[in-house]
Amino acid sequence: MQYVELVAILAVLQFFFFGFMTGQARRKSGLKAPAITGDDGFERMYRVQINTLETLVAFLPAIFLAGKYWPSLLVAGIGIIYIIGRFIYWRAYINDPAKRGIGFMLSMIPTFVLIALALVGIVLSLITTKA
Repeated sequence: MQYVELVAILAVLQFFFFGFMTGQARRKSGLKAPAITGDDGFERMYRVQINTLETLVAFLPAIFLAGKYWPSLLVAGIGIIYIIGRFIYWRAYINDPAKRGIGFMLSMIPTFVLIALALVGIVLSLITTKA
């Protein structure tokens, strides 16, 4: 389970990194809090940060639940794809938001796979404990 835990904490650290980058973009733009509009560069980085937060809400419970029922290396490997996808999403969104699709899919597909693995694991566990 340590591999799953490592990937989960790396995903959280990635989110904090995006938060740091958002702060840098705010500083560079000169926008004063609480403003979130008015500078394209800041707005793009802010959207990366917020979208990452939105995906973490599903990713973190999914990776931990899947890790309870399936081999740790398999689950962690799927989680690494999520992290790579988030970095691809970040780079694409900063350069040209219209090209963020690959990064977005490399974040969402692993999350859905982890959700499916968790669900199957839970159902199989219920079936085997009732038998």
